[in-house]
Amino acid sequence: MEILFLIAVLGVLVGFVSGLLGIGGGIVMAPLLLLIPPLFGLAPLSMHEVAGLTIVQGLAACISGTMVHRRFKAVSTSLAIWMGVSIFVAAGVGGAGAALVGNRLLLAIFAAMAVSAAIMICCPVGREEEHPDAAGIDFSRIRAVTTAAGVGLLGGLVGQGGSFILIPLMIKFVRVPSRVAMGSNLAIVLLSTLAAFIGKAITGQIAWLPAMVIALTVPGATWLGGLMSHRLPVALLRKVLALFISLAALKICWSLYSG
Repeated sequence: MEILFLIAVLGVLVGFVSGLLGIGGGIVMAPLLLLIPPLFGLAPLSMHEVAGLTIVQGLAACISGTMVHRRFKAVSTSLAIWMGVSIFVAAGVGGAGAALVGNRLLLAIFAAMAVSAAIMICCPVGREEEHPDAAGIDFSRIRAVTTAAGVGLLGGLVGQGGSFILIPLMIKFVRVPSRVAMGSNLAIVLLSTLAAFIGKAITGQIAWLPAMVIALTVPGATWLGGLMSHRLPVALLRKVLALFISLAALKICWSLYSG
């Protein structure tokens, strides 16, 4: 019972962060599930269990987060369709090709993605509109598809949705407003996350009791995080996102160095 309570607490925390910043949360949830239980004297979760629970958390956050950000007109349907389909197809190719790539090279790719994301999100941008209407934004379809395909391919290789690098790329390369990038991101990765969930579910890779705990705690926390997101200045949200991505990049680089 103690592990279920701890998972519930982590689900609330990560769900809130997902809604606040528009990220799937896997890059935060996975390390917490691996590190926190032993600190409380509980048996550590296996990577197999963590991967299954993380995908459940990601799916719950994507659904709830998309709904709340759409309420504030921060989700671009056109952007989500163009990039969502592209990332879904590319992630399937990357996932299949992962078997041909060594573990250390996969970790190096993951580290490069995280460091690149940290650098991009830390770079200053011009003055942005605080609450742009996502329905009215204009963007390059070629840049959007290229970005999504690249992130999907690399994300599929390393087993991550790639939302942590997708937001900086949407801001810097696709050139959409930060708030729209954060709001649309969960809708973009929803399809690939759902596919990964189905794959893990039908192959018995999900521990259903703790998964149900996550499914019950994450959506409400994500909704609250989304509400808070639209009450905070977009410049502050970018700084918080930069902090999370930078910490994740440091951890991944340390794993690569120590491994």
